[in-house]
Amino acid sequence: MSIKPYLLRSLLFVPANSWRLLMSALRTEADALVIDLEDAVPIDDKETGRWFVKEFLENEREKAADKLVFVRINGVLTGLYEEDLRFAVRKGLDGIVIPKTESKDDVSKVENVLSELESKMGLENGNIFILPLIESALGIENAYEIATASKRIIGLSFGAGDYLRDLGLSYSILSRDEHEILYPRSRLVVAAKAAGLPAIDTPFLGLIIDREGLKRQSEIARKLGFDGKYAIHPTHIDIINNVFSPSEEEISEAREIVATYEEASKRGLGAISYKGRMIDYMNYMQAKKALEIAELIRRKRESQVV
Repeated sequence: MSIKPYLLRSLLFVPANSWRLLMSALRTEADALVIDLEDAVPIDDKETGRWFVKEFLENEREKAADKLVFVRINGVLTGLYEEDLRFAVRKGLDGIVIPKTESKDDVSKVENVLSELESKMGLENGNIFILPLIESALGIENAYEIATASKRIIGLSFGAGDYLRDLGLSYSILSRDEHEILYPRSRLVVAAKAAGLPAIDTPFLGLIIDREGLKRQSEIARKLGFDGKYAIHPTHIDIINNVFSPSEEEISEAREIVATYEEASKRGLGAISYKGRMIDYMNYMQAKKALEIAELIRRKRESQVV
């Protein structure tokens, strides 16, 4: 199964046990909803969350036509993930987020259950994506192994909260430039790109009202090569979408670079001067990617109900 381009700037976590919040999430501008059966749901409420997942996918999914819908299951070590998948695997589900992914075996265990349930539900095999969420030192060490563990994998994602706890640190220690998580972020991005996948950054875990902090963290992530970011509150989505969208200036320049390079290629040139600097195939492909994202954003806007 080849992974075609998808818009993954903003992925909003929504507690699976809150029907009110699930309905509210439909009205957001998030590119993807991540219905959360893990940390957001107390153990006594897991069953309620599973039934809400089933109900949402069967009866409300069409209202989120402009979004991908994922379900974050409980981790493979909890003994809960198979039951989570039994309720989640059905028409309308785009993917599964595996929390605390540490190895290719974690991916394989989930994939095996997915294949069984797809067959049982009459779904196309391999139709449901996997988005590993890496949240530990071991997971970071195994990032490329995880990225290449399955053809279902749609990207790699990072969770700073549990990663810092794994190191015996607190999220509150992060400095303004966040150099404390520079290494795991960089390692994850390199692994994702080496595997040809997008990388999704950690949710902002500071004060919900700290929009400046959210913007700063998002801009750092984009400069490191991330393609999008998790959100834990709907008010964060507009900033995240804006940071991870090409600006009008970037789109205009991308068009010029594509046109300039393609014209040069017709003349047998592999590199050419553009506004005083040399551009080559790498610049061309970067420009094509920016235009691809811009086109996906345009299509999303057109698909939304006014």
